[in-house]
Amino acid sequence: MFEALAVIPAEELALRHERCRRLLRELNPEAGGLLVFNRPQIYYLTGTLGMGCLWLPLEGEPLLLLRKGVGRAALEAPSVRCVAYRSYKDLPGLAAEGGAPFTEVVAVDQGGLSWQLGALLAERLSSQRFVSGDLALAVAQSLKSEWELKVMRLCGERHHMALHDILPKLLKPGLSEREIAHLAWSVFFELGHQGILRMSAFGEECFLGHVSAGDSGNYPSSFNGPLGLRGEHPAVPLMGYAGQLWGLGQPLGLDIGFQLEGYHTDKTQMYWAGKAGSIPDAVASAHSFCVDVQAWAAENLRPGALVSDIYAHCAQWAVQAGFGEGFMGLGENKVPFLGHGIGLAIDGYPAIAKGFDRPVEKGQVFALEPKHGIPDLGMVGVENTFEVTDQGAVCITGDRYDMVCVE
Repeated sequence: MFEALAVIPAEELALRHERCRRLLRELNPEAGGLLVFNRPQIYYLTGTLGMGCLWLPLEGEPLLLLRKGVGRAALEAPSVRCVAYRSYKDLPGLAAEGGAPFTEVVAVDQGGLSWQLGALLAERLSSQRFVSGDLALAVAQSLKSEWELKVMRLCGERHHMALHDILPKLLKPGLSEREIAHLAWSVFFELGHQGILRMSAFGEECFLGHVSAGDSGNYPSSFNGPLGLRGEHPAVPLMGYAGQLWGLGQPLGLDIGFQLEGYHTDKTQMYWAGKAGSIPDAVASAHSFCVDVQAWAAENLRPGALVSDIYAHCAQWAVQAGFGEGFMGLGENKVPFLGHGIGLAIDGYPAIAKGFDRPVEKGQVFALEPKHGIPDLGMVGVENTFEVTDQGAVCITGDRYDMVCVE
């Protein structure tokens, strides 16, 4: 009687399965398969946001094991076998009955389980030895198929339209950060944003994004990003504060993600309250430097490059150009990265940072976010989402990187 709202083609899922298997053989050669518990990861491999786990053996068909939602999975993941289970101790028997028994060594997405549940899994499946399959899964998801890229390109088009084309017509100095956040939500929802932003880092949350007027851009932040913000409340340090007004002669930073069909793009648009001629030289030069860094990084994000080298070059460049103190955050807000992968999570693999030395591949998607904090004023800079091609990274969230002036 019911129909699926959408179904990922079986051919697309097969490509993802084989990519994970290839990476598992490379990174976890002792493991005989991958056991996945994180719900967005289950969606990536099946097309349904299952409550349970997915067993992806190196040989044989995958098996989706659910605590709840078998009927929904039958609609959304018709090409994937699915059975119900009640306890972790049931999993080996169900896998064996399905023709793909658990192997002695099993790779598991350890980031998808709490310490408590991980200990329980190890206790219930004492015949298995578990190793981390997180890197294989993260690398697999960083390599986007054409099917995924089409979704993300559309997401990026709407993202640019929202922040650069539509929202400036609604903004005006004197609005509070909270009022600006509500305007942004109305525009984003009208363009099809589906209302959730997902983070992969344990315990990290994001709702709408950051709205930072004036010195809010340097306000002490516990979020792992360069742009500071006051947020709604200490319990909800996200969006914008009702008591902070955007005044004339101040920057406004909107670091807001867009999401379609589970996939995200990331973009920061900076605005200036006043005419273009009122922007101080120090502000204009810092913003221009960030645009130049974004352009250089995009040109050099090509197959074979190392993101650790790109980060090191840009960090050194900032110091040499006199922007070292505020580059990527002011004071304790400074972060040791230039950007990050993005897809089904905002904070995807890899970070553009020291220690990430796996070569870039065509089809990866990155958010580049060079920003600069200016004491007693706020933050300037850019962020956009880029698709890696053979010729370098191409921006999918618009081609205008200036500060938009609002009078």
